[in-house]
Amino acid sequence: MLSISIPGFAELRLTDLVADFNGTLACDGRLLPGVRAALGALAADLRLHVVTADTHGTAAEELRGMPVSVDVIAAADQAAAKRAFVERLGAAHVAALGNGRNDREMVAAAALGIAVVQVEGAAPETLAGADVVVLSAIDALELLRNPQRLVATLRE
Repeated sequence: MLSISIPGFAELRLTDLVADFNGTLACDGRLLPGVRAALGALAADLRLHVVTADTHGTAAEELRGMPVSVDVIAAADQAAAKRAFVERLGAAHVAALGNGRNDREMVAAAALGIAVVQVEGAAPETLAGADVVVLSAIDALELLRNPQRLVATLRE
């Protein structure tokens, strides 16, 4: 569990990290450099989940051997499916990372929503619902490993 006290924002007690795959942890279906190690480091403190439409069909292969559950969602109602996944875990204890329009509801529902803007860009709806916007998956994962960065960004 990660406990992070952010004055004027929240007393976070995070148990799970839910991340999108393509555009967030991967580009063109391939895990981005450094993400494997960063996820591995977070696994000591958080349960890790990837919830994805799996556009390129590579998520399970790319994440094989990692301490990460991979859930591929159906083509219909993806935003609602991702939000429901976060809610089943207990949204008050979840950090969520995403970039796509289908990530907007999970990012908004999570106790800590992080939008990632990389090569694929990010949907404005997802940016609007996020608590924090970063420029890379590594930046997002490092926020969780170095929570004082979150305090500096989100405190009142």
